[in-house]
Amino acid sequence: MAQPSHATKARGALASMALVLLLLAGGIFGTTFAGGTWLPKLALDLSGGTQLILSPETNDSSGEEITAEQLDQAVEIIRQRVDGAGVAEAEVTTQSGQNVVVSVPGTLSSETRDLIQTSAQMSFRAVINAGTPQAVTADATAAEDALPSPTAEPTDGSDYNWVTGDLWRQYEQLDCTIPANVDTTNQDPNAAIVACASDGSEKYILGPIEIEGTDIETASYSQVASSTGYATGQWGVNIVFNEAATQTFKDVTTRLNAIRGTNASDPRARFAIMLDGQVLSSPVTQAVITNGQPQITGNFTEEEAANLAEQLKYGALPISFTIQSEQQISATLGADQLKMGLIAGLIGLLLVFIYSLFQYRLVGLVNITSIIVAGLLSYGVIVLLGHLMNYRLSLAGVAGLIVSIGLMADSFIVYFERIRDEIRAGRTIPAGIDHGWLRAKRTILASKAVNLLAAVVLYFASVGNVRGFAFTLGLTAVSDLLITFLFIHPLMVLLGRKDYFRNGGRFSGMDPVALGSTPLYRGAGRIRTSEEADGSLSLAERKRRERLAAEAAEAEAAQGSADVEPLPAADSTTTEEARRG
Repeated sequence: MAQPSHATKARGALASMALVLLLLAGGIFGTTFAGGTWLPKLALDLSGGTQLILSPETNDSSGEEITAEQLDQAVEIIRQRVDGAGVAEAEVTTQSGQNVVVSVPGTLSSETRDLIQTSAQMSFRAVINAGTPQAVTADATAAEDALPSPTAEPTDGSDYNWVTGDLWRQYEQLDCTIPANVDTTNQDPNAAIVACASDGSEKYILGPIEIEGTDIETASYSQVASSTGYATGQWGVNIVFNEAATQTFKDVTTRLNAIRGTNASDPRARFAIMLDGQVLSSPVTQAVITNGQPQITGNFTEEEAANLAEQLKYGALPISFTIQSEQQISATLGADQLKMGLIAGLIGLLLVFIYSLFQYRLVGLVNITSIIVAGLLSYGVIVLLGHLMNYRLSLAGVAGLIVSIGLMADSFIVYFERIRDEIRAGRTIPAGIDHGWLRAKRTILASKAVNLLAAVVLYFASVGNVRGFAFTLGLTAVSDLLITFLFIHPLMVLLGRKDYFRNGGRFSGMDPVALGSTPLYRGAGRIRTSEEADGSLSLAERKRRERLAAEAAEAEAAQGSADVEPLPAADSTTTEEARRG
């Protein structure tokens, strides 16, 4: 089977680039039906937004003052919560060491407001009883003499002896279908309580707290793997407890697993994950967990698993907040700064265009076109991410895009200078394009890898607007690679097959005469001599050649001296005899 020619590959690469742009445009067009636009979402510094001033409160009744460390921890957790909710470019800071100021671009949704305010009373309790969420009707309530009565002190969190007559009455009267009826306060951590599922689907009698939420080191979500290691398509939530809770959780799961072994439908085989007095999840224990790393499975969607993992991960906030004030704020930098930034970008772009045409003639148009296509690609990705991930473009992000103009031109310059070197060395223009690409792409890949690495490190090591700069810097590095491989090189290959460029037209930017090229074959049986080729050598190569020539000359001189034998000294006796004789 014949291999496709360079021109065929180039056309295929250009078609791939066009397909990427069409898919991107189609994706943005599709989002417009769900409320999206063709414009990027702007961050707080460019569009204004909502500012909340939160007053912290301790979750216990000790009345102790909140420490600076607790406040810093709260700021970090709130920032993670806000970022996890998809609100990019939010600002979370402390005010006078007492309050927390949260500034969010745009209008704050009720879900995000609740998430910010959520106090983190996360805990794990064993389930003693569970049932439908409605209150028990009067004719179905237990008779007085049938109410449970503890016969001994409870021995563990699943013991029925925690359930008193009063607690059972509370359970019967609890209606979890009406949120206003759900009391999440005054829940004694050392006693059994009644509680509702956070979605109102079930109600419970729960034992005392056995593990605190602060014992969670981290949480994540992933697809559940089968015993053979293959993904089952089912979503699960992974928890990692700290060392202290690992042994406790092992004891709890040992007890619950034994109950499940006796009666699989016993509600006491479940444990409840609670946040702020409501049960987030109440999974059944399937095994004894000895390493402190359980996985919660169920009929989770990916979004539900992600939300639960986020609540578990950031649910250990030691203090809660009340909203002291809420106000709309205008753009902190405003349209003037954005306007000046865009003007600076346009000036830089214009200078790059002029330099490209002056230095590279008509081929410079390839550089200009590639920058325009890269700009469209980056713009489209930013718009699409704005709708899918609520990414917002800040002034720092605009600065990253402006800086990337020079980085995009850099790849073209590296490639085209390699082509010129090959032409100076005597190659034909199509061959120069092919050989120049082989040498240039390694340099370009290394350069972009460094840019991307720097952007990734900066993104994860920074917060706030600096992240926006790092994000756009990394995004443009990836875009530049796509443009270089799927647009610039294929376009150069096809141009090299056109008569005007293949013959090195005067304004092509690849004129061999103007570049001082010396062909290898000079015609009439003559080939290029080494002296004629010196013009295509670099300074280092010329110096190396001069050094080798000097060493060769010294070696030749030394050899010549060794070949001259000194005349033997004349014997005086023999000379006298010869004179007499």
